[in-house]
Amino acid sequence: MATGFKLPELAPVKSAWGPPETEQIGGDIPYAPFSKGDRLGKIADWSVDQPKDGREQRGRQGAFAGRFRDQYQTYGYGASSIFGYQHSEDESSFSVIDRGSVNRTRTSARNGGTLLKVRGRGQNVQRGGRGGRYGSSGGRGAGDTVVSRSSGAGGARGRRFGWKDYDKHQRLRNASVTVGDDWQLLDEVEFSHLSKLNLAAAAPVTVDSYGYIYPYDKSFDKIHVKSEKPLQALDRVHYNPTTTEDPVIQKLALNSDANIFITDSILSLLMCSTRSVYPWDIVITHQSGKLFFDKREGGPFDYLTVNENAYDSPMDADNREGVNSPGALSVEATYINQNFCVQALRETEEEKYKLPHPNPFYNSKEESEPLAAHGYIYRDVDLSLETDEKPVKLMVRTEVDGYVKNPANDVQYISIKALNEYDPKFTNVTGSVDWRSKLESQRGAVFATEMKNNSCKLARWTVEALLAGVDSMKVGFVSRSNARDAQHHGILGVVAYKPADLASQMNLSLSNGWGIVRTIADVCLKMPDGKYVLVKDPNRPILRLYSVPPNTFEEAAGPSLEASSTA
Repeated sequence: MATGFKLPELAPVKSAWGPPETEQIGGDIPYAPFSKGDRLGKIADWSVDQPKDGREQRGRQGAFAGRFRDQYQTYGYGASSIFGYQHSEDESSFSVIDRGSVNRTRTSARNGGTLLKVRGRGQNVQRGGRGGRYGSSGGRGAGDTVVSRSSGAGGARGRRFGWKDYDKHQRLRNASVTVGDDWQLLDEVEFSHLSKLNLAAAAPVTVDSYGYIYPYDKSFDKIHVKSEKPLQALDRVHYNPTTTEDPVIQKLALNSDANIFITDSILSLLMCSTRSVYPWDIVITHQSGKLFFDKREGGPFDYLTVNENAYDSPMDADNREGVNSPGALSVEATYINQNFCVQALRETEEEKYKLPHPNPFYNSKEESEPLAAHGYIYRDVDLSLETDEKPVKLMVRTEVDGYVKNPANDVQYISIKALNEYDPKFTNVTGSVDWRSKLESQRGAVFATEMKNNSCKLARWTVEALLAGVDSMKVGFVSRSNARDAQHHGILGVVAYKPADLASQMNLSLSNGWGIVRTIADVCLKMPDGKYVLVKDPNRPILRLYSVPPNTFEEAAGPSLEASSTA
């Protein structure tokens, strides 16, 4: 006989809502927490894991999930993690970084196409050009790749990506010299500290002069774009020996009271070092209380830079665009300056102006090629302070390129330089303009752009002119006859500037430059006799001073001062 059905005993209900208020439900199993304000949008889901950091997980709407009525919290959410196995060690803080990952950013092009920008290490750079022709170039360590996709009539002309690209990937450059294992780092200083230095030095005083110069051809001042003059390739011998190889400096080092010896190219870079971007190095020799600043043969001092300070400076390229790589542009700019300096003079024997001594580097018995006209003026600058126990004097070799005569028939030295345009249509320099179309009507704007893109080079030219005491600077605008031909050029115009006025326009402070030179000299003079190398970091605005063995760069060094004195 069946027994009667009996209901189990129920716990007393204190509230008409929800399960009984208890912390344990049989078998020591905790009850999942809940909120009486939760609204159910679907059935309970016990399989969703709760984040390890305990934060509430949101749906697709992210921070705005609560603004949509159909986005309700799932009942039982996160309860499965209560019963999950917990590791003894927290591994949430460990992560693996994928250094080979590539970030892609897609944006719209001006012509209605699509630009795909790929950022990563070791990528080559390709930029769209006219007619579907692409020029590629890649940085030494990193770069950006731009692929242009376009359709329609406007698709043949791709837009260069990177204009006002504020998150541009940093370009890695190689150092100008390899730091050896036996080099000892002595000191390093940032450009921000160098820019605060200041020293009011005395005016340079001429000690001696060598060489000869020719008068400037004033017909070059009348050159215009429509009547451009081809740049001629003139074979002349140009000398730019380093400090210790200069026989005049060797003689002055023994007879004068100066204790710092340097050339104008090295001195100008030191004074304008805060504007430099490309790497460079200077060899400093401390001997018997005197400092000699030297360059390395074939180093950065033998060539000019092109668009060093541009927002998007030239990058290394493949063989197809090799004429626009930084190395090829430096060789081209040096070639243009040497030929323009000779062509802009009237080489007549009647108008030759001879300085007191002949050229100290040219030997007519051994050289077969004609000598380029240059004047070498050795000047003394007093950098002493009132608190110095011993005077600090600097001897510098400066250069002048030609002369003009004023109404009083007095000779005035001039400096002749040339700016070069390598590719106005395919150039990757922001803000560049076509010289052939803008030079006549907007010459000031063209020169202002060059002052921005070549700030370091123009500042060095201005400092060299002020050190030599020239009265005027003749700056020529030279452009390629063909954008893909780096051998043929045309002179589009020449402008004249006073060095002091140009320094004011460029916000160039000579007192800051002398402060940098004096600070570096003080550090080196306190060191024992030996050889040191001042290196500009290739990717950061920092100068580092190393102590190197005496035989470093010995194969490229000139005759020592001890040998010259004994001879």
